[in-house]
Amino acid sequence: MKKMGMMLVGFMVSLGLNAGAAADAKFAYVDLQKAIQSTTAGKKAKTELEAEFNKRKKDIEAKQADIKKMGEDLEKKKGVLSDEALQKKQAEIQEEMMRYQELVGKNQVEIQKKERDLTAPILDKMKNILDKVAKTEGYSVIFEKNEQSVLWIKAEYNLTDKLVQEFEKTK
Repeated sequence: MKKMGMMLVGFMVSLGLNAGAAADAKFAYVDLQKAIQSTTAGKKAKTELEAEFNKRKKDIEAKQADIKKMGEDLEKKKGVLSDEALQKKQAEIQEEMMRYQELVGKNQVEIQKKERDLTAPILDKMKNILDKVAKTEGYSVIFEKNEQSVLWIKAEYNLTDKLVQEFEKTK
């Protein structure tokens, strides 16, 4: 805890705040993830992303079912196939597994990109709104609340709902 206090003092010093100015500093935080998900645009983006995810999930599950069926068929025919035919079928299944894994990886990357593409304009707009709020209301620092950086802070310093309200006004 001492370390965190020292970091905050160091942070204020780096901002050029002396002890008197530090007492006048005004801090707040915003949960950007919650804010994005609370806006109409964020809800629309989430719906679109879920639809895309579910469509891709069906394709992946169908591919997975095909591979499972190939394995079951091979297991049934295992006793009647020659070693050469067995190895060929095993190689086919292995190749299909590799294609499946590539498909899963490719879909994950594409979904992540689509999420960034859908949320980036919302986030940019929110940052502009936060900039105006910070200047208008005299905030020195506005933190982003997440589990890694802000563990606890008084609820009265939470600007998330205000950000969502201002965002919705600017349609």
